[in-house]
Amino acid sequence: MSISRSLLRGRGSLDSGKVGMVELFFDLVFVFAVTQLSHSLLAHLSILGAVQVALLMVAVWWVWIFTSWITNWLDPEKLPIRLGLFGLMIAGLLLSSSIPKAFTERGLMFASAFVFMQVGRTLFAIWAVRGESLSMTRNFQRILAWLMCSGVFWIVGAFLDGQQRLLCWALALLIELISPSLYFWVPGLGRSSLSDWNVEGNHMAERCALFVIIALGESLLVTGATFAELTLSATGVMAFLVAVLGSIGMWWVYFDSGAERAHHRIAHSSDPGRQARIAYTYLHVLIVAGVIVSAVADELVLVHPDHASDAGILVIVGGPWLFLLGNALFKWVMSDRPLPPLSHLAGLVLLMLALPLALNHWFSALVLGALTTAIVVLVALWESLALRQASASITSEKAAGE
Repeated sequence: MSISRSLLRGRGSLDSGKVGMVELFFDLVFVFAVTQLSHSLLAHLSILGAVQVALLMVAVWWVWIFTSWITNWLDPEKLPIRLGLFGLMIAGLLLSSSIPKAFTERGLMFASAFVFMQVGRTLFAIWAVRGESLSMTRNFQRILAWLMCSGVFWIVGAFLDGQQRLLCWALALLIELISPSLYFWVPGLGRSSLSDWNVEGNHMAERCALFVIIALGESLLVTGATFAELTLSATGVMAFLVAVLGSIGMWWVYFDSGAERAHHRIAHSSDPGRQARIAYTYLHVLIVAGVIVSAVADELVLVHPDHASDAGILVIVGGPWLFLLGNALFKWVMSDRPLPPLSHLAGLVLLMLALPLALNHWFSALVLGALTTAIVVLVALWESLALRQASASITSEKAAGE
């Protein structure tokens, strides 16, 4: 028997979409990155600080999701791919460690690590698919052209200061964010097609679900570590319970039915590339952002349960709002519904109604945290009961028809 030299992931078998242990090992770097992001936001609770952390968070997500696309095509169980992931892990640790000072003295480290991961991974992919179809090589060549263009702005921005660095990096990130929507069109090379992005749906859905788990794990870690440092009191215990119930509610909203239904849909889709691009590449960043911001809110409520600044109030309300918005859009795109889930829309409206009252300091930080947690739990219960009632109704109709 001849041994295949292809480095591509197998397709069509039961194990073809399985997430490998080396991918989970790679994700540990991003556990650290998520921790760094939440701590950076907590340390810089201002409009400028929020914008900077938002840019860094999207950049971290972007480098992770692009790597997930690569390991969707290439088999991480093959030795060259595994070694490539280890190289990316080293760069990822440098990237993550530089996050708190990315806009000060470690800007060049952050930019260099990011560009190395984006450009280096794509060059590696071009080498890995040699001998495969020309369309796959062309696809990576187009991606490389866009990433080299954005890389110039990342590196140049590292030598600038303050607002100039922020604007330069924002332009670099914008170039990367719009490139998939333009199908990586390059003069002379044309543009990619959705058939070039034929992904293994099982793998993509599971990878993104695991990143949500990483973010939720960070939320629980922050809650536990902060509570352990507090003097034991009834208020502290209440804040602890509010934070934990909030994380449980978020888990329920995402994993009870939405993630599984979307997983089934993309796994059986005739056009998985389109769904992977919209639902997983773009919309999941809102879900992850919501969890990270909520983790910061949990720490604020635990440490200062009696009062929150206006910035703190925006964080306490904004975290669940971003999370529900991301889930609403994700479930809408991955279903045949004419509108996003009514439960999610109601939750978004309730949070918006609570915001002006909170900014007028009608609530303490603890009460506001309890209110936002109650809204997330309400959305989870509403959707869960509605889906179970719909399922029971369909079962009854089938039984009656028989």
